[in-house]
Amino acid sequence: MSQANNDMHLLVTGANGQLGQCLADQLKAQGIVHTLLSRQDADINDTVVLEKIVADKGVTAIINAAAYTAVDKAESEPELAKRINEDGPAALAKLCSRFDIPLLHVSTDYVFDGNNQTPYVETDQTNPSGVYGHTKLNGEIAVQRHCPKHIILRTAWVFSEYGNNFMKTMLRLAKERDTLGVVADQFGCPTYAGDIAKALISIAQQIHAAEQDKSGAQARYGVYHYAGDEAVSWHGFAMAIFEEAHQQGVLKSLPTVNAIATEAYPTPAKRPAYSVLSTAKIEGDYGVQPSEWRLAFAILQKNRMAM
Repeated sequence: MSQANNDMHLLVTGANGQLGQCLADQLKAQGIVHTLLSRQDADINDTVVLEKIVADKGVTAIINAAAYTAVDKAESEPELAKRINEDGPAALAKLCSRFDIPLLHVSTDYVFDGNNQTPYVETDQTNPSGVYGHTKLNGEIAVQRHCPKHIILRTAWVFSEYGNNFMKTMLRLAKERDTLGVVADQFGCPTYAGDIAKALISIAQQIHAAEQDKSGAQARYGVYHYAGDEAVSWHGFAMAIFEEAHQQGVLKSLPTVNAIATEAYPTPAKRPAYSVLSTAKIEGDYGVQPSEWRLAFAILQKNRMAM
C-alpha cells in the first residue's frame, strides 16, 4: 500500500448500485481505506449522520455514486428523483465544503439534448429533456455552487456485472426470443462501471497527492466527461453483446436483431439522439483513458459475470 493510499480515506455513497459495487471491488483490490454507505445505511440528505462519519473516520474525500437512475419512472416520481439527484448532492457538497474535502460526483450524458453532431465537450450548452436529466443537471449546479473542491464526472450507457443494465437485459431477452427490435437512431458510448470506478479512484488519488504536495502543485477541479472509447447505436451495442456472448458460448445461437426507429419504441422520457462524450479533457488533465467497453464485456462474459 502506497503512502498516498495509506492516509487517504474515501467515503462512497450509493454503495449498492452497480458503480458503488465496482468501486468497492476496486478499493479493496487497491488496499485503499474506505467506508461504503448504501441507502439502507444512511440517507445522503442526513447530514447529521454523514457529518459524524466524516469526522470520526477522518474521511479525505467523498465519491457520490448515489443516484435515481430510472429515467422513465422519474417522469412520474419527480419529487423522489429531485431528492436523490438534486437535494442529496447539495447536502454532500455543503458537507464537503465544511470539512474542506473534495466531492467527486457522478452525472450523466442526459444533461444534453442530443442535438449535437460531434462529441460533447464539458463546456457545451446543457439542455436536458426529461425529469431525470433536469434533476441531474440541478445536482451538478448544486455541487458547483456549494463545494469549491469538486469533480463532476459525466458518464453514459453504464453496464457491469452488477444490478440491471442494457447488457444484462439483452442477454436475458436473447435467451427468451429469436427476434428482437432495438433502437438504431440513438448514439452514445457504452461505459463499463468498473472503468468508471478506476477513473474516480485515480482522480481521487491525484487530487490527494496534490493536496499533500508542499511544492504547491494544484489539484484540478471541475466538470469532466468519461465514457467508452467507441460510439455506437443501441442496435450496434446489442449486436456487439450478442456476437461476443455467442463466441464465448454464453448464447447458443444469435437472435435476429431488427433495427428500429425511436418512434417505434415510445417511452415516457425522451432520450438524446446523440450523446457521445469527448474524453479529451480527462485524458489531458488526469491521464485517464476512455473505457474499452468491448474488452470489458468480453471479460465479463468469458468469466460468466454478465449473467
